[in-house]
Amino acid sequence: MASSSSSGSQPQNKEKAHHRYEYGNNPLSHQYTNESTLGPNAALFQPGLYKASFVDPKRANPVPLGLSGFALTTFVLSIVNLGTRGVATPNVVVGPALAYGGLIQLLAGMWEMGFGNTFAAWALSSYGGFWISLGIIFTPGGFDIAAAYGGETGAFYTAFAFYIYGWMIFTIIVWIATLRSTIIFSLLLMTVWLAFLCLATGYLYHTGDGLDAKPHLSLIRAGGGFGIVAAFLAWWVMIAGVLDKGNSFFTVPVFPFPWSLEGRSASKKTDEDVDVEQTGRGDT
Repeated sequence: MASSSSSGSQPQNKEKAHHRYEYGNNPLSHQYTNESTLGPNAALFQPGLYKASFVDPKRANPVPLGLSGFALTTFVLSIVNLGTRGVATPNVVVGPALAYGGLIQLLAGMWEMGFGNTFAAWALSSYGGFWISLGIIFTPGGFDIAAAYGGETGAFYTAFAFYIYGWMIFTIIVWIATLRSTIIFSLLLMTVWLAFLCLATGYLYHTGDGLDAKPHLSLIRAGGGFGIVAAFLAWWVMIAGVLDKGNSFFTVPVFPFPWSLEGRSASKKTDEDVDVEQTGRGDT
């Protein structure tokens, strides 16, 4: 009896092992398992399908916290890049870049690992690292990064442009992963890489040489404009993760793409409602 029982459980164990191997326990790739799945969710920073058991009501959602840090720090830097009220020196962003957009967002990404949310852990932790590194670059006299190039010279602006271009490439990769999720979620990442593109190009094609070098003003202003839009979109997604019918009189839509799972489900439901209505009219 024992041998037959153990032999009967072997196929089940092999099947479980097969699923673990095939999907790598990636919450973005469980659409073919027997467990029920949910569609893309911007408030959870989930661009794809994920397991229903992913949502644990006993644990808080760290995504709004990470998005808060990203949004506020992006807003402050973008205001400076726009030259609002004559402010052009970005040193004020060092504090929020190191503490809020940096450390807090990094922690939110690390906490998402505990949920098994690969995308949120990857994106939030990476952008937390971005803000910490940017804060280090902007720290006056602390790390002598600009001083290594002789100050804010053309050489420094060129090197800084290479750094920003790297983050643009990374953001485009993140953005591609949102093209089957929601419009707001995807627009957020698109405006971020557009801001990086404008800023990097503005620093690369600076005017003047040596200590007389200045970033390309129009491109820096355009980068600041895209940054402002990105900040408010991040706040939008943050609000979508916080407001619900239990604490608010309204909720914030994130508009799923028509080709996303949620969008197709809504379209199918609408078609079914129309069919029912037409059938009812035929019966009468």
